[in-house]
Amino acid sequence: MTFGFAPSSATSTSASSISAGSASHLARMLEPAEWASAGIPLLRSPREVVSGLHSRHHPTPATAVVAVLDHEERLTASASFARRPVVAADGWEFRNALLAQLRRVVPHDLRRRTPVRTAVLLYCRDGDERWTEEDGAWMWGLRDACTLHGLRCGAYITLTRGGWQVLGEGRGGRRPSSLSEPSLLADAVSVSDHRNTPTRSGGGAVEALRHTAAR
Repeated sequence: MTFGFAPSSATSTSASSISAGSASHLARMLEPAEWASAGIPLLRSPREVVSGLHSRHHPTPATAVVAVLDHEERLTASASFARRPVVAADGWEFRNALLAQLRRVVPHDLRRRTPVRTAVLLYCRDGDERWTEEDGAWMWGLRDACTLHGLRCGAYITLTRGGWQVLGEGRGGRRPSSLSEPSLLADAVSVSDHRNTPTRSGGGAVEALRHTAAR
């Protein structure tokens, strides 16, 4: 004869909640294959975009830079913010953070039938260029934030010690990297967000300084 204890209803409910939470967490991230097949528009000049954002925001590990580009790939607005260390890699949390930054720096385009502006995300992190679950959560968050703000979802770019990488495209370079020093543009003005008339996204545009919101 054997004796045992039947699990209580509270234990069963707790286990079910954990299981459901894990499933939801995994559902809020995108695998590289899903991202590559999502029709994300290719950047014509990814190095110029990356260099321009690095010059304006000089991100350090765990810093995200979201930028809005017009149809000619000119920078319309950008904002940088630090990822909260207590937050797990959850696309829902990342979506909310990105959406809050987009609302600060640029009006939504929800009234348009077709998006005319594109949001791209540069995320500076530790590690190498290989995809991680955290990257997958940022991808999910970027795509959802763009939908809710009436923007086209653009490239997701990582910035690590080894350089930059446009995930899903296989394009990248060694400079800038997370170790790169700020360029002259970043030295001239420190920024946390920037709203301006469209300028080229490269780091050397002097005109952009006159329209940049200081930290």
